[in-house]
Amino acid sequence: MNAHVTGTPRWHRLLPGGGGGNAPRGIPSVCSGHPLVVEAAVRQALADGGPVLVEATCNQVNHMGGYTGRRPAEFRDDVMAIAAAAGLPAQRVLLGGDHLGPSPWRGMPAPEAMASAAETVAAYVSAGYQKIHIDTSMGCLGEPEQLDDDIVASRAANLVAVAEQEATRAGTAPSYVIGTEVPTPGGAHQAIQAIAPTAPASVAATLAAHRAAFARQGVPSAFERVVAVVVQPGVEFDLGKVVVYDRAPASALPGVLAGAEGLAFEAHSTDYQPAYALRQLVEDGFAMLKVGPGLTFAMREALYGLDHAAIAMGRPPELSLARTMEEEMLARPGHWSAYYTGSEDERRMWRHFSYSDRIRYYWPAPGPRRGVQALLDFFEGAPVPEVLVSQYLPSLVARVRQGELEPMARRLVLVAVGDVLSTYTAAVQA
Repeated sequence: MNAHVTGTPRWHRLLPGGGGGNAPRGIPSVCSGHPLVVEAAVRQALADGGPVLVEATCNQVNHMGGYTGRRPAEFRDDVMAIAAAAGLPAQRVLLGGDHLGPSPWRGMPAPEAMASAAETVAAYVSAGYQKIHIDTSMGCLGEPEQLDDDIVASRAANLVAVAEQEATRAGTAPSYVIGTEVPTPGGAHQAIQAIAPTAPASVAATLAAHRAAFARQGVPSAFERVVAVVVQPGVEFDLGKVVVYDRAPASALPGVLAGAEGLAFEAHSTDYQPAYALRQLVEDGFAMLKVGPGLTFAMREALYGLDHAAIAMGRPPELSLARTMEEEMLARPGHWSAYYTGSEDERRMWRHFSYSDRIRYYWPAPGPRRGVQALLDFFEGAPVPEVLVSQYLPSLVARVRQGELEPMARRLVLVAVGDVLSTYTAAVQA
């Protein structure tokens, strides 16, 4: 069921040198602002010999700072510094803005929310981000939760017009990703059983609406730099469940690309998908695979494993990183309280271990940052005992025993995240 795209896929223009004849069939998009995740992604790119695409959402990074406290230019500098320290050439680092639109301000009337969205888009483009995902699919104050194609397209075109003005000043030509059936950033908020794929007719309507809106807004040439359209392939995750890709319900989607002028699909919420499902997604035209919470989930698993190892080695339990994170989440419940229900024990479990990984909002805070550093410092440059790697990080112990992986604490965290990323690079290079 491989998708056949006429000509060179537009997304290849993002690749160093334009892709060339040996370009991969897809590219993973690392949607995380955590330095350890970014470093793991950079090191994966070094190992694979390809580029790394790192994207920040408008909730993480925006013109007001976002929940990470960083503006687009600051986030760019952080990523480039990590790449430089690891030895990855700057031309192999691609930057993207994800879900750029009114989402952080949707509690305001639409004109005010869109004005803030425009400022954020301008900040991303002026900072040199090459890939701009415009997401105006959500309603603002007093509007329906999901808007129709024409409104979404009209608002997207307004933001693209802002981006084009800024690109002219900066001397750049960003690539765009559009769509109207955009999954909720960070996974589903309610329990899910199945997800219906986007209908081919809906994809055609989305493309037609955006083409017309771009023309009305006076930026028709920008539509030629649309590289992908976000559609729902039928993948999602909630607190404790992952809906794995099933080709059969989505079988009509690949055919849409045959007449789509080199466009690809972009798949969101691909976190926790098995390797075979990622490979099938790429084969079926989903060239761009977004992953974010699944990476910070792997990072948290590794850090908590080290936390247990440190306590087993005599570190006082009251210094536990898990305890630090619990205190931080209870002190500032805004990022999780509306999403986690059930008994107190269940809510405690979800706070730390849910697939939706809302704990990721707390890592940038000063207390958690100090907690992570103190945990890594506890090991004082000495190897983590192999028996404790076996007990608390069992997926890594075989490589430790075989001498392939030195069990240094920070390195173990990076490798744990890199193992997730390696399934993506294998899928796009298959």
